Amino acid sequence: MIEIKDLHKSYRMGSNSLHVLKGINFTAEEGELVAIMGSSGSGKSTLLNILGMLDLADSGEYTLDNVPIKDLSETKAAQYRNKFLGFIFQSFNLINYKSALENVALPLYYQKVGRKERQEKALNYLERVGLKEWATHLPSELSGGQKQRVAIARAMAAEPKVLLADEPTGALDSKTSYEVMDLIQKINDEGNTILVVTHEEDIAHMCKRIVHLKDGVIVEDKKIEQVRAQQYV
Repeated sequence: MIEIKDLHKSYRMGSNSLHVLKGINFTAEEGELVAIMGSSGSGKSTLLNILGMLDLADSGEYTLDNVPIKDLSETKAAQYRNKFLGFIFQSFNLINYKSALENVALPLYYQKVGRKERQEKALNYLERVGLKEWATHLPSELSGGQKQRVAIARAMAAEPKVLLADEPTGALDSKTSYEVMDLIQKINDEGNTILVVTHEEDIAHMCKRIVHLKDGVIVEDKKIEQVRAQQYV
């Protein structure tokens, strides 16, 4: 479970200060699939960075799985990220000189899982995203949709409490986007909590709840009737 109370964040711009988040209150229960929407400059990326422990709020409270996230050293933040969070990026962020299997196994390496178990788990997650036969291929040999599937497998491999997806379909065509959202929906169906930052209405409606940010505040937070991506695949 994620809980945020009265979150504020500003950035210094020369002699001025830009107030990006202005008292955000937000809760996500276990098993939710939430879309976070907003135009450029709305604060959605800043919020995701704070949730991902990649940035710190100026004030307010952030609790993740009943653990207060505050006063973290770089080392502690990295440990918490590896323990609690899985990341899915628009640009995939795969390591080009490592195979699909090695990319998926990477979070397990940082969790000090033994080599044999790492490989078994990574292969299992590649199979779950339909890419077991591509395990030995490098990212350069994969399509955009396949790269994002590898990235999703990597995010899942460490069995995180929460998946954070930043524009996961932003670099993909419509058909491939729906295939990726079908996979994200199936992962959510298993009880995993997922937050998806998107500016695409059709992608947002494949979630179960939409949170709209504007000028650093939440202007709308509503549960919706989920559109299943399967029908477009």
